[in-house]
Amino acid sequence: MTGFAITPPDTPALAIAGSDQTFPLRRVFCVGRNYAAHAREMGADPDREPPFFFTKPADAVVPASGTLPYPPATKDLHHEVELVVALKEGGADIAPEQALDKVWGYAVGLDLTRRDLQAVAKKDGRPWDMAKGFDASAPCSPLQSVSMTGHPQGCRIWLEVNGQLKQEGKLNEMIWPVADVIAYLSRFVTLAPGDLIFTGTPAGVDALQPGDHVRGGVDGVTTFELTVGGR
Repeated sequence: MTGFAITPPDTPALAIAGSDQTFPLRRVFCVGRNYAAHAREMGADPDREPPFFFTKPADAVVPASGTLPYPPATKDLHHEVELVVALKEGGADIAPEQALDKVWGYAVGLDLTRRDLQAVAKKDGRPWDMAKGFDASAPCSPLQSVSMTGHPQGCRIWLEVNGQLKQEGKLNEMIWPVADVIAYLSRFVTLAPGDLIFTGTPAGVDALQPGDHVRGGVDGVTTFELTVGGR
């Protein structure tokens, strides 16, 4: 038996800086509370908690440019700026010293969160999917290859809303650095080419309003700029 019952959807992909090619996306993993200050502002103890992960659909990744639609079913949309890692190779039980060899490149993205829905899910002990994995919940800059950026270490990560600095930190403030995140995640799933990993956000997450102008970046990697659309 051959063929599909319906036309297969297009493969989600992310733009590559300076190239006509795109990077095909397989899965999107996100690390929760990977900066100590952010863990504390969310009421957790960063010294006692191993990394945990949640996912977003690959087609939730959209360009971090132009006008971003304000999502439905929320009145409390929060920004979380993050370094994003794109994998060219995968595997299971990857050793930390081999993990960076699996990286194709880096981008900067937003893990957008419907915080009111997340709060209800937490209270009721339910999954976060509708709080984290909604349409256009992962705006992302074009990818920069490792040959362009190297592997960023102590670079500043930041986000401004309407010209006001909201989030700022250093990549070396991650509780679990990129290599450790890749290695730890590979204990639970077999990673593969095309997987993205959002590596966590520094302190200062806050609500976005329709019309807000948002700029963010990681120094030495790239920046992005977008406007939040109306409800």
